[in-house]
Amino acid sequence: MAKTAPAPATPPAADFEHSLDELEQLVARMEGGELSLDESLTSFERGIGLYRHCQQSLEQAELRVRLLLDPDAPDNAQPFEPEF
Repeated sequence: MAKTAPAPATPPAADFEHSLDELEQLVARMEGGELSLDESLTSFERGIGLYRHCQQSLEQAELRVRLLLDPDAPDNAQPFEPEF
């Protein structure tokens, strides 16, 4: 029996961008007002899932940045302030 190789994982940034794009498309369709009630509820449910996924991705990115700024004490890391 041959084993299949696992599919390469989608990079987190690409996954976030895809989810955000899908969420924006759902919002646009819902704002269009042409969906039935059932379609609107299904779209809303999908949108909530996408929103939560995006929020989790942002929280993980923030943690990675904090760890990079101060690996010994990420909770005490100072926020990045761009220079103008």
